[in-house]
Formats: sequence, C-alpha cells, structure tokens
Amino acid sequence: MAKNDKRIQITLACESCKRRNYITMKNKMNDRERIEMKKYCGSERKHTTHKETR
Repeated sequence: MAKNDKRIQITLACESCKRRNYITMKNKMNDRERIEMKKYCGSERKHTTHKETR
C-alpha cells in the first residue's frame, strides 16, 4: 500500500526548553501554516506551547 503524499510527518518543539518532544502527522493541503499546540513537556513538568519545526 502506497503512502498518501498529502499527510506529512512533523516534529513539535517546546517553546520554553526548545526540546523536540513530539512527532505527529498533518495534512499539508488543509494546514499550510506551521501548527501550534499546547502539549505536556516532561522536562518543564507542565503544559507548554509546542510549535512545528522543519
């Protein structure tokens, strides 16, 4: 089965500690801008903003 080229794998990095904590998928046709989510950061031990890195 071929992979769909519309969904790409992205890495999310914490804004405060700059560590790359999460890997997720996004649809590049629907979400053209870099995504931003509130996720749990293990080193900070709290929920922080994570942005997409390239």
